[in-house]
Amino acid sequence: MTESIRKIRKVWKSEPTIEGAGVHLKRAFGNYQVPMFDPFLLLDDFHSDDPAHYLKGFPWHPHRGIETITYVLQGRVEHGDSMGNKGVIEPGDLQWMTAGSGIIHQEMPKGDSDNRLWGFQLWANLPASHKMMTPRYQGILASEIPEVTMNGIKVKVVCGHAGGVEGPVRDVIAAPEYLDVTVPEQAIFTHTIKRGYTALAYVIDGEAYFDGERNAFGHDVVGVNYFDLERRCECGPENLILFSDGDLVSVTTQSKPVRFLLISGKPIGEPVAWYGPIVMNSQEELQLAFEELEKGAFVKKGSEKRDTL
Repeated sequence: MTESIRKIRKVWKSEPTIEGAGVHLKRAFGNYQVPMFDPFLLLDDFHSDDPAHYLKGFPWHPHRGIETITYVLQGRVEHGDSMGNKGVIEPGDLQWMTAGSGIIHQEMPKGDSDNRLWGFQLWANLPASHKMMTPRYQGILASEIPEVTMNGIKVKVVCGHAGGVEGPVRDVIAAPEYLDVTVPEQAIFTHTIKRGYTALAYVIDGEAYFDGERNAFGHDVVGVNYFDLERRCECGPENLILFSDGDLVSVTTQSKPVRFLLISGKPIGEPVAWYGPIVMNSQEELQLAFEELEKGAFVKKGSEKRDTL
């Protein structure tokens, strides 16, 4: 049987928004796009060289029912939580936090010596069977993330498999893959993704063709200016690509290289009840979560301090 290349289903331009105590960021996708990205809920791109746009950070706030994945390229993010964990996510590091039954934490971005901050946060949903699991961290140092080079193409394997190696993040419920891919000019990158899995790419830098059709009108494009009449086949920085189903993703460059995140995961297919930083399956479960938060019963017994960055 011939393997089929996944086509582009839809392209979005990430949109400026303000979160936390005043952090300026670009949102690639979020609440209103559920369940299109199932099992993923949100992807934010925080990128700035203005400390006023990020230093107020994300003070103490709760999470339940999800996993948050923070990947830092420049600057650093200091964090702490209700279990007594604390640390710093440095450039190239990643933190995979499973909030499970409930955790209260804070994330405070800091710039580098040139005030630069750049990173991404992805939210992955948890199925009903695991929403109340014990919280945990997987703190991964940059040195622990393997990088595979194939014909000039570089792939950092955070989670999943590529080029015969496995990423350091293990035992994640949604069985995701999280790859940081750099493709030089005049090259083709292909990667197999299981049929039925949701697959998306977010362009960090450069531009490329993200399917074989090269038809600018073969898919929807969201977030461009109303009077922008140029419809391009190539996708550039801050573009999010959602793929249709198929066996593999094919990315082709021409005169420019491209760097992008390639993320995939197994859909959960359950109802989503989402308010703020808490994601459950029903409004009743949401109400209970906020009642427990108000009563001081949100963090469950059995949640213990774990090693982290």
